[in-house]
Amino acid sequence: MLLLPVAFAFPVLWALSRTRRMAAVVSTGYFLAASRGLPQGVANFYSSDLWPGLLLWLCASTGFVIVHTVLWTKKAGARPCRYLLAAVLMAIPPFGITGWAHPVTAAGVLFPGWGWWGLVAVTAGLVGLVTRMWPAVAIVLAGFWIWSATTWDEPKLLESWQGVDLEMGASLGRDASMQRHRDLIATVTDRKAGGARTVVLPESSLGFWTPTVERLWVKALQGSDVTVIAGATVIDAGGYDNVLVALSRNGARVIYRERMPVPGSMWQPWRALFSQSGGARAHFFANPAVAAADAQVAPLICYEQLIVWPVLQSMLQEPDTIVAVGNGWWTNGTSIVAIQRANAEAWARLFDKPLLISFNT
Repeated sequence: MLLLPVAFAFPVLWALSRTRRMAAVVSTGYFLAASRGLPQGVANFYSSDLWPGLLLWLCASTGFVIVHTVLWTKKAGARPCRYLLAAVLMAIPPFGITGWAHPVTAAGVLFPGWGWWGLVAVTAGLVGLVTRMWPAVAIVLAGFWIWSATTWDEPKLLESWQGVDLEMGASLGRDASMQRHRDLIATVTDRKAGGARTVVLPESSLGFWTPTVERLWVKALQGSDVTVIAGATVIDAGGYDNVLVALSRNGARVIYRERMPVPGSMWQPWRALFSQSGGARAHFFANPAVAAADAQVAPLICYEQLIVWPVLQSMLQEPDTIVAVGNGWWTNGTSIVAIQRANAEAWARLFDKPLLISFNT
């Protein structure tokens, strides 16, 4: 995570490009390098060779490359405004849907605890890096980087909250047997015995959310004061929602519907053009912060940890904690989960928020 500011080399190289074609090459190289785990991840997910993943890898880079190529200019005076516009476009939909590896994510490393002022400072630094004064700006940013690295503290934890990491591979969410649910309940019981009062389980832990699953878990939690926050899938005739559910002895409720599912494999908006159902729904700007276990929670499910606008929208609500969950079994052999964790930790440090992480691998 402390190496996230290396991304600041991109605006310098973009500004030093002598032609628009060179700016396109720099943009392509940066994006493909930052998302290098995608081809292998897609191959793992679909049990296929690398070609579909390579094609998706190139397609995903299109928005980033187009924005930075079109906005590049030879005019040094106009360059800062052009780069600022590019940074904003890659942080919000529609281009922000594939706005991975955004350099602004490094704000949490350079300016931990600064909150929105840290975001302003890092944006000013990025703009400064595309001016003729970039060496001086780089030295200042390097000073903050070194100071932060020598005084680094891990994100805080909420007392009595615990995130559970699982190693159940592709079976999590697909194995709907009673035994699988009993195993998960036993995991929660074990954490409760260790002092946890709120236990967070990974994305898709509960599989399809049905009345039967709800009754099983609520019955298992009777006589206990523990609250479980777990991932599940709510399906209907039109498609499905990737959600988080809060369960306790008093009942269960869906508290969060994912704002940005993984494009392509989950979110497939083109289906509607052909009057087809299926695919995950994207609730772009819905439920940025939710109430769970007497706290305001900023939820981030899987893909949302790789892009910018979901976490910033959540931080506008002043949540008590960030909860980051994922089901990363398909990322085996790649750095995707490590990048997701690094991003979540960086945002938590920027806004000085406790962080709960729960992943399945």
